[in-house]
Amino acid sequence: MSNRYIPHTEEDIKKMLDRIGISSVDELYSEVPSEVVFKRDYDIPSAMTEIELRKFFKELGAKNKCMTVFAGQGAYDHYAPSVVAHLLSRSEFYTAYTPYQPEISQGTLQYIFEYQSMIAELTGMETSNASMYDGATATAEAMFMMVASAKKKNRVLVSATVADRVVNVVKTYAKFHGVDLTIIPEKDGVTDLEALKAELAAGDVAGAILPQPNKYGIIEDLSGVADALHAAKGYLAMNVDPSALAVLRTPASWGADIACGDGQTLGMPLEFGGPYLGFLACNQGMLRKMPGRVVGYTTDADGKRAFVLTLQAREQHIRREKATSNICSNQSLMCLYAVIYLSLMGKKGLTEVNELSADGAHYLFDKLTASGKYEAAYPGKPFLKEFVVKPLCDYKEVKKCLENAGILGGVELPDGNVAIAVTEKRTKAEIDRLVELMTE
Repeated sequence: MSNRYIPHTEEDIKKMLDRIGISSVDELYSEVPSEVVFKRDYDIPSAMTEIELRKFFKELGAKNKCMTVFAGQGAYDHYAPSVVAHLLSRSEFYTAYTPYQPEISQGTLQYIFEYQSMIAELTGMETSNASMYDGATATAEAMFMMVASAKKKNRVLVSATVADRVVNVVKTYAKFHGVDLTIIPEKDGVTDLEALKAELAAGDVAGAILPQPNKYGIIEDLSGVADALHAAKGYLAMNVDPSALAVLRTPASWGADIACGDGQTLGMPLEFGGPYLGFLACNQGMLRKMPGRVVGYTTDADGKRAFVLTLQAREQHIRREKATSNICSNQSLMCLYAVIYLSLMGKKGLTEVNELSADGAHYLFDKLTASGKYEAAYPGKPFLKEFVVKPLCDYKEVKKCLENAGILGGVELPDGNVAIAVTEKRTKAEIDRLVELMTE
């Protein structure tokens, strides 16, 4: 077995094989069942000239169907100024990996520091780490932080109104780390807070994970939840939409100890599902339980401000059994994306994004429910940019009609209802066209 990109000589390989007591590299894979081993030649196309290659990918790209998006459920079609992509593609950002040497990584360290500062300001929390893989894994890490901080408590409550994909990831992490997970039922589209408080009576709850807005787009009233958890010596983690925090109460104002979620709503393109951005912020008391890294600033020998890695709770740097997580990398490029986007939008711009989204969503909701073809799934519940309706018609046929018209409509939910999202990118003409097709 040879590979032109592996610099070891045959002699090097033989020494390593002799050291571990095997005769060939193939023996390393002897445990792999033969029926799953690929035995044919790889179907790799012949080499192309540049003009042929460009033509090939242009034709391949033309097979994609560009649609007007009214789908949401955790991935939203928000606008980003064109300058974001231009700055992001600069080589010093695009090729940078990790800032191990602070003396030559000041630029990378600075934008991570700025990212942390912006996330802290949005969430109201005291500190933030550098970015993580995505919102689901960040939420799972929040679960571990609560268990580690609560001491001798191994049960975490998760609301049934947290997005299903997030709950599924949290369940997987919990299963293989021995965390006891309890799902708190929903009631009329929101978390059943009485059921949550009843669970606290057992005295074994390390914390709870609640959403804002929830998976139905509803803005939940979480008054008193943090106080109840803290009285039971537990913690509150909130999975939130960072864009919506421009107009909604911050996790800190609800009394949360941890804020987490996905930064995709900060102008990041849908891009077939990624890459996205997980964020994690907490109060100062939980800082050393937080995975990943924290960038801070100090002064150099000349008294000038300099950026450094202040905290690295990483398994490579400490004994594995003492590590808070196996998270090693951060989504540094996407963290920079968030920094540029938030810098350009500012408080006024981010507020306008939410106002336009809310206006469009409520206009669409009113039109659909007035048509007699749809009714509110959760009447009277407040929402921002996403809502759920109950079709009084065959929505599968409606969905086909929308797709034929180049519109990606609402997301069908397991109970037959439909979740529809509107962002600032949707015009009144597009919304009216959607209403026309959905009601006719």
